[in-house]
Amino acid sequence: MSTRIRSTPERLVRIIRRTLLTAIGVQLAVAIGMSVVDSYRRRGKKPRPFPTTPPRTVVIGDGTVTTYTFGKDLFDDMLAAIEGARRQILFETYIWKGDEIGERFKAALAAAADRGVEVYCIYDGFANLVVSPRFKRFPATMKVLRYPVYTAGLRFLDLRRYGRDHRKILVVDDAVGFVGGYNIGTPYETEWRDTHVRITGPGVWDLKRAFADFWNLNRRRRIRTSERPLLLETASTWEPRIRLHRNVPRLWMFPIRGMYLEAINRASRNVWMTCAYFIPDQDFVDAMKAAARRGVDVRLLVPHKSNHIVADWISRGYFSQLLDAGVRIFRFRDAMVHAKTSTVDGTWSTVGTANVDRLSLQGNYEINVEVIDEELAKTLEEIFSVDESNSLELTSGEWEARDLHRKFTEFVLAPLRPLL
Repeated sequence: MSTRIRSTPERLVRIIRRTLLTAIGVQLAVAIGMSVVDSYRRRGKKPRPFPTTPPRTVVIGDGTVTTYTFGKDLFDDMLAAIEGARRQILFETYIWKGDEIGERFKAALAAAADRGVEVYCIYDGFANLVVSPRFKRFPATMKVLRYPVYTAGLRFLDLRRYGRDHRKILVVDDAVGFVGGYNIGTPYETEWRDTHVRITGPGVWDLKRAFADFWNLNRRRRIRTSERPLLLETASTWEPRIRLHRNVPRLWMFPIRGMYLEAINRASRNVWMTCAYFIPDQDFVDAMKAAARRGVDVRLLVPHKSNHIVADWISRGYFSQLLDAGVRIFRFRDAMVHAKTSTVDGTWSTVGTANVDRLSLQGNYEINVEVIDEELAKTLEEIFSVDESNSLELTSGEWEARDLHRKFTEFVLAPLRPLL
């Protein structure tokens, strides 16, 4: 009798374990299958043109902020800044493809180092696994830090050590800085719709400090363990309307999520948000719903089809409650919209590297610039309107009428949200 009593809990545990493993297996199988099918469907498809906004500069205090929505415009100005560098270049990117554009940046940086400019480069090892090892051989005159694929070492239970370096920064001679969503590669020059900003004036120093802090935190990962820290002088001026927010998982710092929530909770007129991958936590969704219900014009613009189909399907699981609350959802057509921008009440704006998902808001190294300025907010509202003209608005009726198999797929993939 006692044996039977003991075996019943054990049998129950086995059943629960098998059920959980089966459920996880089904989710992963569905996700992998969808990715393979989507990759096959994309083969041979040519990119289509999409509307863009030319670079536009606004004056903020003793500096300027220029917005870019087309890669060619941005890359031309970034390369011009590198080619004009006289003292120092700080360059950091998540993806650095070994294609034509990637080679142009590599050559420009190497040429700057050859003429005596201090050149520091950081790129993420995991994001560039498929890039040729030959491309990742740099001249000794350049100081290059490859952020490792595996970063935890023997501290494999320390979650602070698993964040990827998802930032995109360029600072030249303390005079100009660039930050935003653009990675470095030929597809991003003309095929992707993204947003970046160019900063001059006091705000550049904060970008420089962000780069230096990351470099110094990880400099011993370079081959030469005696690598000296990158030292900075104290900033001489402060621009209160421009703030840089950095997620630093190693220090358990994630201010970008709080920045977004505070802006949304304070909104009284409009919240216009563009997200490449929208997989927020429920508190974030609730903030958007609450804003819409108090009469704020809340709009969310996402890709109609992104480069990560699983992220698309998981994101759709939030659409019902957002639409029911009055949030308007737009799906950008014909190209991948990779921007991470928002503007609120014609005054507050942000542009940066952080997506609205767990990986960006509570996992990766990210950086967003927050700007309190009416002219920049107006510029971003105009950019949003141009993007909206190339989008399909999703209605509640259309969404509720979707096929049963779509609803089932969303349900199956929902548990993967915390992983993305």
